[in-house]
Amino acid sequence: MTSDPFWKTTRLEEMSDEQWESLCDGCGRCCLNKLEDWETGEIAWTNVACKLLDADTCRCKDYENRQQKVPECINLTPKSVRALTWLPPTCAYRLIAEERDLYWWHPLVSGDADTVHLAGVSVRGRTVPEAGMEPEDFEDHIVEWPFEPVEG
Repeated sequence: MTSDPFWKTTRLEEMSDEQWESLCDGCGRCCLNKLEDWETGEIAWTNVACKLLDADTCRCKDYENRQQKVPECINLTPKSVRALTWLPPTCAYRLIAEERDLYWWHPLVSGDADTVHLAGVSVRGRTVPEAGMEPEDFEDHIVEWPFEPVEG
């Protein structure tokens, strides 16, 4: 008899810290700078990476202290996950909140942390650093790829 994995049986609010953290697939998409149109609320994605994003691993360089070092960094919680409109459609937090399953390349499904990169879902090799860039220059780096559908 096989039991269903925790993400199919446990609500976000009921997950342990270890379960919650394991939902992050390491794509790095949430660590891209976004621009919001003040009039429409529309979000435009850029390929400009947060200064704490490691471009090779697609993980935060200082996860524990990220909100002190980057005050605009949003702490994901069950409540915020349900309210944020800019989370990528492939984001495990979003998928679980919407009662959907994880994609085949998610490390919890594949058993391999590299499948998110091998599947082309991560930001690895597709970002520019924000260091030295003026925020008004971010609009020169608007991209469409964070919302590409992922098949498989």
